[in-house]
Amino acid sequence: MKHTFSLWAAVGVVALLLGGCRSNEPYVISKATMQDKIKGGWAGQVIGCTYGGLTEFKFKGVPIPEEYEIPWYDDYVKTTFEKRAGLYDDIYMDICFMEVIEKHGMDAPVDVFATTFAGADYKLWHANQIARYNILRGIMPPQSGHWLNNPHADDIDFQIEADFIGLMSPGLVNESSRFCDKVGHIMNYGDGYYGGVYVAAMYAMAFVSDSVEEVVTEALKAIPAESRYHKCIANTIALWRKYPTDWRAAWEELQQLHGEEDIACGYGVLHEYNIDAALNSAYVVIGLLYGEKDFYKTLDISTRCGQDSDCNPATAGGILGVMLGYEGIGEEWTRSIELVDEVKFPYTDSSMKDVYALGMKHATEVVRRAGSEVTEQNFVIPRTKIEPVALEQCFEGLYPVERIHLDENVTDNVFRAKFHGTGFILHGTMRQGNGSEDYVAWFDLYLNGEKVATFDMPINFLHRRYDIYHIYGLPKGDYELELRWTNYQKPYKLFVRDFVYYTDQPL
Repeated sequence: MKHTFSLWAAVGVVALLLGGCRSNEPYVISKATMQDKIKGGWAGQVIGCTYGGLTEFKFKGVPIPEEYEIPWYDDYVKTTFEKRAGLYDDIYMDICFMEVIEKHGMDAPVDVFATTFAGADYKLWHANQIARYNILRGIMPPQSGHWLNNPHADDIDFQIEADFIGLMSPGLVNESSRFCDKVGHIMNYGDGYYGGVYVAAMYAMAFVSDSVEEVVTEALKAIPAESRYHKCIANTIALWRKYPTDWRAAWEELQQLHGEEDIACGYGVLHEYNIDAALNSAYVVIGLLYGEKDFYKTLDISTRCGQDSDCNPATAGGILGVMLGYEGIGEEWTRSIELVDEVKFPYTDSSMKDVYALGMKHATEVVRRAGSEVTEQNFVIPRTKIEPVALEQCFEGLYPVERIHLDENVTDNVFRAKFHGTGFILHGTMRQGNGSEDYVAWFDLYLNGEKVATFDMPINFLHRRYDIYHIYGLPKGDYELELRWTNYQKPYKLFVRDFVYYTDQPL
């Protein structure tokens, strides 16, 4: 713990010094430069997502070795659009939120964003899918993303959907944070929410700074210093200072400090799989810092950190794309984007060209609403002190005891388990067999013979319950869990993947 705190404290001093010597002169960005930077941010995302696409979660708890070849060719983006368009969930979900703004205005209530998100036809996973399930049952934001209702609240979901917020908030970190508060709590809370706040802040800073170091340190001021997320990112920056030319050494020490902090995601707790926002944000920062403003190096390093290795280079590529501008990314990359400039993204009415125009329109509105000036030629944006968002902590007093891997189909109407502790997550899903996608299974959950919950599990993939059930905060003790399938019917099966239970003290 002493080592962790010293790294964090060192970065805090550096950030303070950087912030203290900044000029009070407003940022002045020409309209042509603003459009180039917005275009660069969107293009950088798509290129980064494509570059890392084939590696996603193939390397868990280990970096990708140098000898592992990651392909790139001029038609790569076009081919991916045609054959694997679902890869671009990072992008089309951002665009869907942008289209809500376009249809309902910048002041659209959060419930409009939430119901549009929940009712969309795109597939979702992790915190997003649980939020959809919650919203469709009347559990609205911020409760739809709260950790008591969403065991994936610390996951990466909002982090990969916050790019559009930073891209419409040039130099205006506090404005981006305010919008994050509205959208981010649809699906996340705590560290998962902070992932989006920090990413949006880095985008906002990338419009007004040519220094990667300044972008990552200034943006971190938007995150409460007491949070685990802040400490993870601060340690990442300090490790870059400790190993300025060796990102793999920094990766190894970061893994020791923060690699096993995913305590709730059904896939990741007590497992090498890690979709935790803090650690994956750290990989974005590693890519940016060690990439040294070289677009290829930035993508490659953020990808080779592993885990969610399409989303992380997408974020790093987008942030650097803003800093460099579209023209600065390099023709060897942008010519692949130009082949799909007029192709609409899945589940949207927008192409790349449309998004560039919408991005400029929304940025202009945000700048004006913030009291900044938009002249015939320039955006004139006052510098403001970055304020941290409110402190939120997930899963306090919750410590995993054991992960019991079951991998079994429940083919009758009862599942039973025993545990000693204060909570659990039962991880699994419904299986259809040759039955109908319209079938909805219903379950009663009993603890020590007392019914504590009734819930449904649809077969339909879009409407599915992502985990079977979870409960936190039980009085510490011995429990017998019984799950009764009340409308049991063949050929459907309940697939139970893992059972994780918790206690109230660190082991």
